[in-house]
Amino acid sequence: MNPAVFISLPDLRCSLLLLVTWVFTPVTTEITSLDTENIDEILNNADVALVNFYADWCRFSQMLHPIFEEASDVIKEEYPNENQVVFARVDCDQHSDIAQRYRISKYPTLKLFRNGMMMKREYRGQRSVKALADYIRQQKSDPIQEIQDLAEINSLDRSKRNIIGYFEQKDSDNYRVFERVASILHDDCAFLSAFGDVSKPERYSGDNIIYKPPGHSAPDMVYLGSMTNFDVTYNWIQDKCVPLVREITFENGEELTEEGLPFLILFHMKDDTESLEIFQNEVARQLISEKGTVNFLHADCDKFRHPLLHIQKTPADCPVIAIDSFRHMYVFENFKDVLIPGKLKQFVFDLHSGKLHREFHHGPDPTDRAPGEQVQDVASSPPESSFQKLAPSEYRYTLLRDRDEL
Repeated sequence: MNPAVFISLPDLRCSLLLLVTWVFTPVTTEITSLDTENIDEILNNADVALVNFYADWCRFSQMLHPIFEEASDVIKEEYPNENQVVFARVDCDQHSDIAQRYRISKYPTLKLFRNGMMMKREYRGQRSVKALADYIRQQKSDPIQEIQDLAEINSLDRSKRNIIGYFEQKDSDNYRVFERVASILHDDCAFLSAFGDVSKPERYSGDNIIYKPPGHSAPDMVYLGSMTNFDVTYNWIQDKCVPLVREITFENGEELTEEGLPFLILFHMKDDTESLEIFQNEVARQLISEKGTVNFLHADCDKFRHPLLHIQKTPADCPVIAIDSFRHMYVFENFKDVLIPGKLKQFVFDLHSGKLHREFHHGPDPTDRAPGEQVQDVASSPPESSFQKLAPSEYRYTLLRDRDEL
């Protein structure tokens, strides 16, 4: 007979405490550290990856670390497959080449990747476990609404840009390409799809994709490229979903400002679609070559009263065209002059050449004076940038660089 083993009460309590702690302590997931050796493989194999670009010395990065790790734990329980969702990080001091590759200008920066492709919009929401987890859940949700009856097309929200795909079957290469494009551009367009008998009336020449512009007057546009070529399909849909002239709001102001391009902006009343259409047409006609050097925007006069006041205007003066260079604001003299060929283009050229800045400080250039006109040094101070205030805040990020003056 084996002798009885007696455990003292304190030891028993200690053992039970350890057992309970072991059972109820959540399993924490290791955040994947990215470097030049593994970054492409890990991101390319991940359906969705949220990457934290940080620096150890940055206090905002230090504050985010435990939140980021806990959000990763929460999401890992919901998406246990290692390639479904990846939470990763890059030490930008140790891997400055990666930071330069992704144009990191502030810490911490949270960028989203899909199958290795970096999304244009980074995460700028609240830095909490719940907000990060909700953001990932939203990214994992189906970006495409399935149409059960073609009559549903008649009740679409025509204030949005709608992309509709008509397919014979869901399990097809055509639809997989469409689905991939939708996962990238769903913030810019509403994506819908129909299959089988429902889509048959629209598939008289095979699977196809239709773009329905905002409003009811503009005609639909049909995609004529290869349905299985991702790059061609993506470029066509992106061109439709991301307009040349974008609306600036308080929600996207930080993102647009951080792109670093001066703003050419039309202030107009919300219901003044005529002025907006004129501006859009003239930008497309005169300034398409400037697409990579200037951001073409429009803004609601009522919502952006403060920038208008900066240039001594009110909503009653709208429509108003102005440039914000992130140092100063310059006003286009008369909105009606936008219809004069080359006038708007010259306004932008004068920004690039520095003429707008010089004239605000020293009066008209000598070449612009009439013969015999007396030269006077007219010193003035142009209104300071208003939209610069929408840029990433030093109370939220460690900023790495300042903008050049224009």
